[in-house]
Amino acid sequence: MAVAVVNSKGVRRVRAGHPWVYKSDVVSCDSTTAGAVTVLDERRKLLGTALLSPNSTILLRLVSRVDVSLNREFWLARVHGAYMRRLRYCGDRDAYRVVHGEADLLPGVFVDRYADALVLQTTCGGADAFESTLVSVLQEVVQPKILVVRNDVSARRKEALNQESRIAVGGPGTLVTYHEGHIALTIDLLADQKTGAFLDQSTNHVRAGELAHGRALDCFTYHGGFALQLASRAEHVMAVDQSKLALSRGQENARSAGLTNLEWLAADVLELLPRLVAQNERFDTVVLDPPAFASTAKTLDAALAAYQQVNARALKLLHPNGLFITCSCSGRITAAMFEEMLGAAAADARRSVQILERRGASLDHPVLTDVPETEYLKCLICAVSE
Repeated sequence: MAVAVVNSKGVRRVRAGHPWVYKSDVVSCDSTTAGAVTVLDERRKLLGTALLSPNSTILLRLVSRVDVSLNREFWLARVHGAYMRRLRYCGDRDAYRVVHGEADLLPGVFVDRYADALVLQTTCGGADAFESTLVSVLQEVVQPKILVVRNDVSARRKEALNQESRIAVGGPGTLVTYHEGHIALTIDLLADQKTGAFLDQSTNHVRAGELAHGRALDCFTYHGGFALQLASRAEHVMAVDQSKLALSRGQENARSAGLTNLEWLAADVLELLPRLVAQNERFDTVVLDPPAFASTAKTLDAALAAYQQVNARALKLLHPNGLFITCSCSGRITAAMFEEMLGAAAADARRSVQILERRGASLDHPVLTDVPETEYLKCLICAVSE
């Protein structure tokens, strides 16, 4: 294998438990081809084995702290281990994340299962180099009827990797149905966002449905993940999203579930909320699950301001003793930052907010100690009073 030598700053990061080594901390690397490299410190002492992504600022991603060959047996063992953990902790579900990147010691590799279908995504050059091996291993371990490759994420664009979505195994149909609680959801593995759905919110969707009451508002509903669960308990649900295609999928899912108490509204939530406030609209349950506002360190302050504004407006819409569920999938915003923002939003809205539950992603999205980037989803369930 090729060899990469890391400076003292990079060594400290690796020994502290983080798998990433930035390009600025690599002294030398005798390869410019994406794949596997042996990683050494400047005294030629072994640090481990890493994936090399030549066009990424994260040049090296450690997969092992020993010198190993990244052959098929290596990938088979790692994927099999991740899959067995899912069967143990998520075996009662028919949809879950099988491989969660760094948190499963497979950096840049993400695999989602929807019933008998799998979706594979590689987000860096080093992982992309092993795509064909991963497809083969996933066939052996999980034995899906269809396996789709969704390499259309922005992270790949930054490394000049191919942007593509294709069926690697099985087909030709890409519509698949899975369940969240008692609700059946249908997605298109090739056409819908992410890998088809937002599995990290699955258990939060169900929990919201257990607590919902009265008149409900679900903002950024997408396929109705929250809205459909709310409709099981709430009297009426207004589900809002800017995407008419996403809303049509949600409407189909509602019809399949026999739910008739939903109103689907195509609108920009950021423009709709102030109008609803001005019209003195009020709700008993409000869910706020926006896209990530903070994509880089430079956008952090603006993102926090945007979160504060949209949360304040949502809080103004709640009746006394209302239920407020607010989320953030911005990895750069920590849980402490998010709660501080919520406090400021509550002050802006002149509301008192009690946090009832602090939640994150479901069990199939584990968090790796010493790698804060693997803990990105925040979900706060709150009681609101005037």
